[in-house]
Formats: sequence, structure tokens, C-alpha cells
Amino acid sequence: MPHRRRSGRHGGNRALTATPALGLVLALILALLSACSGDGEGTSGSAAPADAGTAGAGPSAGSGRSARPAGPAADLATELSGGNGPFTAAGTPADLGSAGYTQREVAATGTASSYRAVGALGADGRWTFAPDTSAPYRTRVLVRRPTAAERFSGTVIVEWLNVSVGLDSDAEWTTLHEEITRRGDVWVGVSAQRIGVQGGPVLVPVTGAAGLAGKGLTTIDPARYSTLNHPGDGFSYDILTQVARAVRSGAGLDGLRPQRLIAAGESQSAYALVTYHNGVQPLTRAFDGFLVHSRGATGLGLVGPGENADLVSVLNDTPTIFRTDLDAPVLDVQTESDLTGVLNSARARQPDNPHLRLWEVAGTAHADTRLLGPAAAVLDCGVPINNGPLHFVAKAALRALTVWLTTGAQPPVAPRIEVAAGSEPHITRDADGIAVGGIRTPPVDVPVSALSGAGGPNTSTICALAGSSRPFTSSRLGELYSSAADYRHRYDESAKSAVNSGFILTADLESLRKATDTTVIPS
Repeated sequence: MPHRRRSGRHGGNRALTATPALGLVLALILALLSACSGDGEGTSGSAAPADAGTAGAGPSAGSGRSARPAGPAADLATELSGGNGPFTAAGTPADLGSAGYTQREVAATGTASSYRAVGALGADGRWTFAPDTSAPYRTRVLVRRPTAAERFSGTVIVEWLNVSVGLDSDAEWTTLHEEITRRGDVWVGVSAQRIGVQGGPVLVPVTGAAGLAGKGLTTIDPARYSTLNHPGDGFSYDILTQVARAVRSGAGLDGLRPQRLIAAGESQSAYALVTYHNGVQPLTRAFDGFLVHSRGATGLGLVGPGENADLVSVLNDTPTIFRTDLDAPVLDVQTESDLTGVLNSARARQPDNPHLRLWEVAGTAHADTRLLGPAAAVLDCGVPINNGPLHFVAKAALRALTVWLTTGAQPPVAPRIEVAAGSEPHITRDADGIAVGGIRTPPVDVPVSALSGAGGPNTSTICALAGSSRPFTSSRLGELYSSAADYRHRYDESAKSAVNSGFILTADLESLRKATDTTVIPS
């Protein structure tokens, strides 16, 4: 659980070398480093107020929710320009123009507070935080929005950018961008942590990062980012709050007025959102909902000024559930490999409740081909890495959370993956090595390979997180399917079942069908 750690002048991100890694920013590992610059349904927003100030109090989106306290908002009035254009580390660079989207990059400035814990931080997540010290900040915010204002859905996804390999990564955009753009949502990426802005010790050292990992934006492109300044990860939570307040008022959105804000984060950022939800959201009510992707069993720690959060040090802390006394709904999406091993999120499982859904997706991995993009082709783990259907289910999760916020209709309850207890808990598997239980999808239930969160013979950190896709032999495929037509029919029926269950969107059905390969089925 989060706690204050003093770890010296540079803070605490110790490299994962002998220790197996934590949830890194999957897409980053061998990430292609890209400078990407932007040149659904919904209603257009009204004219926005000025790009700075104090956010006024008012009810959260939807009726019956607690009033939102007023507080300072980030100033988003200054456009960042020059240099090499907006920088992110992404498995696959964003293609905004073809989606009808535009990108802006602005500086977020203000004075943020750090937090201290008041009393014990218990396993029930009902934590009490109080403001501690304050410090000025100037960080980076990316905004991707529909070019045509009339397409805006009213939903803004605010992503805490992931920094585990020492670079800002837009992992949730990579996972969700088809759903975001076809619905007309706005995506806001926040450089919330110090390493992404000013550099520091790299949590997961990897080759292929072009010598940029751990440098920070200010060093990577000083012509564009030299004015940025981050006071330390203890201030990250309030920085996220202040950006959310500014965005809710319409700042940085070119006149669009949001109706609901969703906080999103993957891996290390998901750890941070656990801490935010349990300790900060009760104070700020800054977000209407939370989409948490691949959390571990604990939360990210609270650290002092100038320090980087030390995720390694909290991996074995007391497991922490999402507190159950808040009204902002949480949809927690977990891959198969998140449940055991380094993240060990099974330790923090909790029953679904009126404000929480936990979706565990069989046959998926923390860092799969979708997140790694073309870099996956050069990753040698001894077996092909996981190319499972996580992104399809994650997009359904975003849709379900949005519907939950707008109509009150709760997402479906998902079956849990079977985890066998013991000194080292492990996932129960069938004769083909496929996980038992969890959310089922056609590639898992009508398989031509064993999709798994378990890695191959290469035990490196990234390979442990990348899972595996072990192709079946011709003889096994012949036992399973009488013909290619039989395979196709059963796959299509499984796809329909997944759509009817609410775990795959109809809009993704055709893409899911294209993922089949009938040529491997013996004649």
C-alpha cells in the first residue's frame, strides 16, 4: 500500500534486473519512438471559459452523485511548439488524420500539493489523505479530439501516461483508439510522473530505446520542452486532478464542453489510479469513472519532493482493494498474466458491487502484440508472444463504463479466471494449456493456438509479461475441427456469444472475424 519513502536525492525507481519486472508500460519495451503530431456520435460542446482558474463546485455527471468540491485548476493556455513535434513512445504511432482527429500539445501549469497518509492505509482501501507540501509545476498535456466539433460525444478519457521504461507511453490510447475515435470521445494524455518530463532512474532497462529512456522530455527535445518542470511524483496525483478540473471546464478543448471524465491508466499507471481512487478521489471527486487496466495487488506509493515513485518497493505490500464507499464506478480490466507472477493482482480480488466490475480476460497478456506493435517482431522470447483479444474486450469495457455513467445500466458480471491456491498460486489450465474461466472469446474457445499469459523459455522481464501464442500441431487441429468450414462456423458462433454477453462490441465483430486463419486447418 502507498506510504512515504525517502530514497535519496533522485528518488526511488530501482531497476528491475534480478527481480522480475513489474507492470511496465507494455507498449514501450522495445517501443518505436515516434514523434506524432495532429496537423462516434455526440453533441458539440458550448463555448469554453478561459484556460485557467478555479473549477467550480457542482454535481458529477449523472444524477444523485455527491457535490464536487471547488479547487485549483491547471492553466492550459500555452501551446507547446517547435522542436520535433509532440513526443510519445508508442508501439504504433497514432494515425489521427484518417480518424478525423486533431492533436494539440499544451503546457499544464500551476501549484500542486503532495499528500500524506492520515492513519493506517488498510486493505479495504478506505484511506485518508491530507495535503502536505506544495510546489509549482509545468508539465505536458496531449489532447486528441474530433476535428468536427459536432462529433464530440461528451466523454473525455484522461490517461495517466505510463513511464515504466523511462518514456511517456500512451498505452490506453493504443488499446482503445478505435472505440475512442468512432464514438467521438476526447482523449487527454497527462505527463503525470517526473521521469517522463525530466528523466531519472529507469524501472525496466531495455534495449532498443535509442538511448532516450530515462532522459525525459526536457532532454529529448529541449527546443520544445525545456521550460517543463516536474516537482516529483508525490505531486502527480494533484497534477492529474488539476488537469481534470481544467478539462472539465473546457480548457484546452477548443470550445468543447465535457459531460463526463473517465480516468484511465495501464500497468504502473493503474497502480497510481488505485492510490488516486482510494485516497484522492474522496477529496476531489474529479472523475466520474475509472477505467483501470492491468493493476497489481497494491497501489503506487507516496513520495517526497523531487522523488520518483518506487514501484518495486510496493510490489509485496499489503494487497489493496478499491474502496467501496464512493459513487464513481470502476471497471477493472485484468489480463491473465496480471493475476499471478509479479503483479499478482489475484491477491487484491474483490466481489463486484454496485460501483465495481472486475473483468479478467482469459488468453491475454500484460504486454501483447497489440501494445508492442512492430517491435513485437524483434522480441525473442523463445515462442511467439501473445496476440490475444484483450483490446477487443477493453473497448467493450470502455463502452460499458460510458453507458454506466450515462444511463446507470451496469456492465455485465464476468466470470473469474480459475486460480489454484497454494504457496505459489497458479492459473488452472485445460489440456491445451488454455486458462479455465474468465471472459471467453473466439480465439480462446475456438483456438488454433494456445493463447496464454504464461511466457516462453526466455525469462526476461518483458518476455514474462508478453505471454505466449503456441500454435497447435496439425494433428491437434484435425482432432478439434472436421474442416475449415467447421472451424469458421464454430468461431462465428463463439463471436456472436461474446457479443451477446457484452464482452465484445458489434462494431468489432468484423475485425474479430478477420483474425481467423482457416488455412491452418488440415483438409
